[in-house]
Amino acid sequence: MLNSLEMCAGAGGQALGLEQAGFEHQGLVEIDPDCCKTLRANRPAWSVFEEDLRLFKERAADFRGVDLVAGGLPCPPFSVAGKQLGPRDERNLFPDALDIIDAIRPRAVMIENVRGFLSAVFQDYREGLKKQLKALGYTTDWRLLNASDFGVPQLRPRVIIVAIKSDQADLFDWPEPDTHNPLSVGEVLHDLMAEKGWRGASAWKLRADEIAPTLVGGSKKHGGPDLGPTRAKQAWASLGVNGLSLGDSAPERDFVGMPRLTVPMVARLQGFPDEWKFVGRKTAAYRQVGNAFPPPVARAVAQRVNDVLSARRINRARA
Repeated sequence: MLNSLEMCAGAGGQALGLEQAGFEHQGLVEIDPDCCKTLRANRPAWSVFEEDLRLFKERAADFRGVDLVAGGLPCPPFSVAGKQLGPRDERNLFPDALDIIDAIRPRAVMIENVRGFLSAVFQDYREGLKKQLKALGYTTDWRLLNASDFGVPQLRPRVIIVAIKSDQADLFDWPEPDTHNPLSVGEVLHDLMAEKGWRGASAWKLRADEIAPTLVGGSKKHGGPDLGPTRAKQAWASLGVNGLSLGDSAPERDFVGMPRLTVPMVARLQGFPDEWKFVGRKTAAYRQVGNAFPPPVARAVAQRVNDVLSARRINRARA
């Protein structure tokens, strides 16, 4: 089985997708304590390193021989919702990721980030990243993928960067979008909304007839969980959802009004299986979900990476 090391693992969205694509994790690095608790609770056998990536990189060479280095590096340096400071943002971990890649020299690299990474202001930075990876022996490509093209019922565009050793890079193809549209919010969440017998669940299902707006994790500097800025809340309201806060449970039988989503509901909208549990209070749990990389998208890309690496192993075995 192919193996991997994951940087900035969060609550396991990408790690779960990689697992589903046939990768066995040799280690997951994550600084947030609640995320680490979630990873350990769901996969006790995983080796979770609860520490800053900048410190972990000092012993990254211990993982030489790993097939894939993956990760969802912090988004704020490139997010259009922020100041887009890019390399001038202290949260930018691309240089540290490059140090880890240099130390390990995996056969492939897979990094997720926000669509702002493709902004014109970062063109020189992107080309510089490509040159640095080329100097390490990799051919690099990136693509903007929409989660809704892979069955996730949410408008969630994300940039995926894939770098593969240059002698194998021509074997890599990006995954094709699903031929069917994803289910609507109402179709996906109806059973959860109705689990306490809410009489309005069926009518709500008909109203929530589109995919969800982008879920946002939010900053720890701000208050409790909500479903985003004003425009996002308006989009949720059009689906019959109260986006001002999250609920603790499904609506009661005689509830009247717009229901709130619960953490299990937003997790399902993010593409997590129902059995994946998030540890921590509601705000912490919601942030873990909102900041996650949807597992179905991670699985689709990682499967193509697996195909490349497995093909080389098959060829070597035949030789």
